[in-house]
This record gives sequence, C-alpha cells and structure tokens, in this order.
Amino acid sequence: MSNWADKLIHEYTDGKKDLNRLRKKLGDKPTDRVDKSLINGMVDDMDFTIEWLETGRQPDLMRGIDKRTIYQKRSLESMDIIPDITSQLDEDDKSLYIPADQKRVLINILSSFSLRERQCYILHAAQGMSMQEIADELGLKKRTVQQYIERARKKVEQRVS
Repeated sequence: MSNWADKLIHEYTDGKKDLNRLRKKLGDKPTDRVDKSLINGMVDDMDFTIEWLETGRQPDLMRGIDKRTIYQKRSLESMDIIPDITSQLDEDDKSLYIPADQKRVLINILSSFSLRERQCYILHAAQGMSMQEIADELGLKKRTVQQYIERARKKVEQRVS
C-alpha cells in the first residue's frame, strides 16, 4: 500500500503529462504564447513539488541551508552598513575609525549570524539593552535571548581566533 506522498507524486506526474500535452497542442498566436508561458510555470512548479516529495527535502536547499543566503552575505558586503564617519569626528574621536579590512571582518562575522542572533547581539552589545529588555522588544523569552547571544559570541570567538 502506498502512502500519501506516493499518491501525490503520481497525481502531480499525471498532471504534468497533461500540461505537456496541452502545451504541444498550442500554436504560435500571441494568446498561445501567453498560455505556453503559464503552462511552463506550472510545469516548473510541479517539477519542484515532485522532487520535494520524492526526496523529502526542499530542492533549493544545500545541506539544509537555503542557497539564497549567499546573496544576503553579498548584499552585506556591497552595502556600506558600517559607514566611514571620520569626517564627522573630532580629532580626539579618530580612534573610533574602523579600517576597511576590519569592516570586512565585522561584516563576515555579522553575516554568519542568524537574523535573531544578529538582532539580539547588536541590541545587547551595541545598544546596551538588557536581555529582558530585548526579550520584551522581540517577543521572546529571556532565556531564548540569552541563547542567541551566547551562540553569537561563540561565532565571534571562532572567527576572531
């Protein structure tokens, strides 16, 4: 006896075959081209779903990590999230300047954090908020915030040493 996933795979495969037959019957009229485009999208969605059902894993994931997260790191690198403020500082404050190579290290560290780790760590380390204040702000438990901060600190230690 097959399970529900096998039944869905069979239904999606049959549906995909029907769509392919329909696409082959269409001509080159402008309305047919629009229909072909829609059918191609549906077939792609069915391929995605069939692969997911067969493997038990989302097809776009690599080792459990979404491939799209690489773009998050690239966007952090291309953005000047840590701006150069030396022109705004007094001579006494020039020690606050962060050189470009140190900015890259900082961006590398921040991009290794999950969203929640980054939020909690920055609110705690940079804003000086207590773990309870962060928990209240983000709607989390204090212990959860503490765990996010601990994980972030471990990542900092790993990348710095």
